[in-house]
Amino acid sequence: MTTAFDSFTPDVRPPVLPETDISYAVEDTAVGRLLLAVRSDGRLVTSAYIATDVDEEVWLQRLSDGVSPRVLRQTKPLDTARRELAAYLEGRVTRFSVPVDLALASEFQRSVLTGLAVSVGYGSSTTYGALAAAIDRPRASRAVGTALGANPLCVFVPCHRVLPAGGSVAGRLRNVGGYAGGPAAKEYLLTLEAGHAGR
Repeated sequence: MTTAFDSFTPDVRPPVLPETDISYAVEDTAVGRLLLAVRSDGRLVTSAYIATDVDEEVWLQRLSDGVSPRVLRQTKPLDTARRELAAYLEGRVTRFSVPVDLALASEFQRSVLTGLAVSVGYGSSTTYGALAAAIDRPRASRAVGTALGANPLCVFVPCHRVLPAGGSVAGRLRNVGGYAGGPAAKEYLLTLEAGHAGR
């Protein structure tokens, strides 16, 4: 007996994801849960700590408002950033090749984060006051701290390398100061870099 479905042969194809301006993924790492997002050209626009689903929604809204409303969760475009982040956190690499985009940073934040990236290398640290002086804003150490606290590109733009006066990287860390991922994450990153500097 034949049925109407006997000659039905559907055309099976892999799914095609819609085009998007921003691709994102959530990574569980040694220093906490991070939301990573890249533009369609591969520039990283976000590497943000997200402890809760609410934090994730806040960052997705920031991406939508500040970069593009076309945001899609898909990991493939983030493969390079994810690989480099894992290698960095394992101490196998000391710098990132993924280009960053400070689209979510204010003008002042851009000057702070650019000054930081240029003046403080892997395994080194500075203070809020010294960074303020380095960007020709010697009286703005608190504003520098605030700018670093809202860094949209944690780890990739190394705000963890900035300590309060009296903080230390050598030996036992004391008073590491604030950090979006919390003091334990900051200590982890500083200790990791101190142990692998000079490679």
